[in-house]
Amino acid sequence: MRKVSARRTIENTLRRYGFVCVAGVDEVGRGCLAGPVMAGAVILDPHRRIDGLADSKALSAAQRERLHEEIIGKSIAWTVVSVTPGEIDRINIHQATLLAMRRAVLALAPLPDAVLVDAFRIPSLPMAQRGVVGGDRRSSAIAAASIVAKVTRDRLMQELHAADPRYGFDRHKGYATADHLAAVARFGYSPQHRRSFRPATLFDTIA
Repeated sequence: MRKVSARRTIENTLRRYGFVCVAGVDEVGRGCLAGPVMAGAVILDPHRRIDGLADSKALSAAQRERLHEEIIGKSIAWTVVSVTPGEIDRINIHQATLLAMRRAVLALAPLPDAVLVDAFRIPSLPMAQRGVVGGDRRSSAIAAASIVAKVTRDRLMQELHAADPRYGFDRHKGYATADHLAAVARFGYSPQHRRSFRPATLFDTIA
């Protein structure tokens, strides 16, 4: 994916309309077979520039780590929350994603008075919000949220790998790669797997 630096144009427009604290929110891990879905929310400081903000998927791991430290050091507020595989199985991945993003926004201190969301709207938020298609490429606040969520989740998947190296979570971070599917076919699901996610290639082989 080609890196395109995100801008603050949308956030600056909202500030001209009188909004003071503008947050960006994004999720990571929605399409994974294992691990939680996580959401990050960030209120950037308009007076403290962070160069290189972009969609986390377009950045290298080293770039994400560097930006993560700069984001948490320079932002007005930031947070990352997760929804567990068990919760995902109970309420489905779409509802779990919305829940994670809502929790992330409401965990910010101070609370934002406007929220920019990647792609769609979050139900039941008590403040103004705008869904931005391609938001992690167009909005600096959403890009920052995607980076802190991605780094936090990748670190967790490294920890899960250290606890149980059979599945290779350190390599694929829970996504349904060929080696991950082969490990699941051999060992079955672990407590970190979403049992409601059943790839067709494994449906007849996993109890």
